[in-house]
Formats: sequence, structure tokens, C-alpha cells
Amino acid sequence: MSGPKDLVGEELRHARERADLTQQALGELLFVSGSYVGQMEAGTRRILPDMAQRLDEALETGGFFERHCTKVNASKHPAHFAEAAEAEAVAIEIRQYESLLIPGLLQTPDYARAIFLAYQPTAPDEVIDKLVAARTERAHLLDHPTKPLLWAVLDETALRREVGGPAVMAEALAHVAALARRRRMIVQVLPFAAGAHASLDGSLKLMYFTDAPPLSFVEAPSMGQLTDDPATITRHQLTYDLLRADALTPRQSLAMIESAAEDYAHEDRSPRA
Repeated sequence: MSGPKDLVGEELRHARERADLTQQALGELLFVSGSYVGQMEAGTRRILPDMAQRLDEALETGGFFERHCTKVNASKHPAHFAEAAEAEAVAIEIRQYESLLIPGLLQTPDYARAIFLAYQPTAPDEVIDKLVAARTERAHLLDHPTKPLLWAVLDETALRREVGGPAVMAEALAHVAALARRRRMIVQVLPFAAGAHASLDGSLKLMYFTDAPPLSFVEAPSMGQLTDDPATITRHQLTYDLLRADALTPRQSLAMIESAAEDYAHEDRSPRA
């Protein structure tokens, strides 16, 4: 079913065709790639306010895109991640390396809550509740039995960093293991023993689509960069392949995750002094 963003994307395609422009030609007028235009038309990328203004000027659409972009772009997610979340929702394949935490798509509500409280220790409960609800809603992406294909490489740090206490960690890791056991995802652990690796400077997400070029997303505190630049995508794909090569096999990884979950569960049951 089409949503508002899809309808605006369809209107963009009609306006471009009325102007007798290819995606590449319009992209040149906007100083972006033709594939970027295609992603806006397909709804995999949002039309941001400055882009909306440039579209109205290039296509002579009388302010249509500027008027509609604010309403269409309303999101439950933080501003720096909203566009990536929308792309993630329509991806057919996601490959992700997470250096410090369990990835958002795999987090339990209690694990997510502990993270958001660490990020915003003075935020009221209603703010934290909304953030947790949005992250939990994202996880419904995995309700489909096979789509998207999800391949996650977790740094061993994500298993050892105790977020929210032993009970929260036991539940969180058991959840990841359960997804792997029912073959809903492929998971590998990059162990400390691997030493230096190809993505020491941070996390990485690659997303692939049926009718659009792939995207990569890198994130820093309150910042994120989504790109379709072919050279960057190629470099990030190589980085991900190197990470997989250094990681434990899926079977070894599952054993490590389940062992860590059992350790946390035992710690939670241990009598307190």
C-alpha cells in the first residue's frame, strides 16, 4: 500500500517526465546522482527541505514539494537516523557491522531502554517510552519469515558490555540467538582475538533494494551519513567482506552468544552479598 512519501515520489517522477528530463539530467541540475533522484521517486530516500526547494525551482512545480516535504518527513526516529530507517524498511537485504552494541533491529525493549537512558539521563519517561516504542516497531521488520535478508556481524564488545544489568543482557542475547536458531538471520561475532580489523573506526550498515542502487549508512553520536556514492559503496562492501572473513563462523558465533547469555543468566540468579 502506498504511503504519502510514495505518492510524493510518484509526483516527482511525473513532474520530471513532464519536463522531459531523465533521472541523470535532473540529478545534474540538483548536483546529485541520477540514482539519488530514482531513490526519491521510489520512496527509499526522503525529500529534504533544501532539496524540495531545488526541485520546485528545477521542475517549476510552484512550491509543491516544499509544501509537502515537512508533512511527509515526520518521523518517530531521531533526525539523523530517520532517512536510514525509512530505507531500511524497504530493503531486501541488510548487512550490518556493530562495534559496540547489539544492533537496533535486534534489541529487546529493556535493552533499548537502558541505551536511551544512558544517552538522555535527564529525559522524562514519556520521551524514553516513545524512543523505545519506535525502536521496537522497527524490529517488526523481522516478522516476515524471509525478508529482508539480514546478515549481522557483532563485535565481541557487544556481548561483553553489560547494558542494563545481567537480566537485561541475558534476555537480549537469548533473543539474538533465537533469531539465528530459527534461521531468520545470519550472525557472526568478531572476537577480540581478531585484533585489528577493517572497521576499527566504527559501525557500518549496507542496504540493498529491488529497484534502486544500494545505500550505506555510518553513524556517530547524533550524526549519520547515508550515501549511494558508488565508490563509497564499493569500499564499504569490501570492508564488510573483510569483517566477515575475520569473524567466527555462524555456528561458533551462536555458541559464543548463547554461552554469554547463560553467564549473564547465572550471574542474575547468583545470591547477592
